[in-house]
Amino acid sequence: MRTGKYEASDHGGTAVTFLLIGLGAGALLGMLLEPKPGKQMRKDLRRKYEGARGVVEDWSEEAKEFAEEAIERGAELADELKERVSPLTKAMRRG
Repeated sequence: MRTGKYEASDHGGTAVTFLLIGLGAGALLGMLLEPKPGKQMRKDLRRKYEGARGVVEDWSEEAKEFAEEAIERGAELADELKERVSPLTKAMRRG
């Protein structure tokens, strides 16, 4: 038998977060170091920001849909299990 603390960890979410932060910081640094006029740089920054924001919104929408499907499937499995166990619990109460 195993004893000890169980700690749930979300290494995947943390890794993705740091990846996105790193990509954003690298892109920003690259644009700042590239010689461009201020107006052009602001335009490029705004365009890149809007593009990244769109990607994050898409990912969050997909994650939300996935979570909703998982919750729905879990509820279906719980109902199915309840239906299967119900006759057994009735028999145990009688006997």
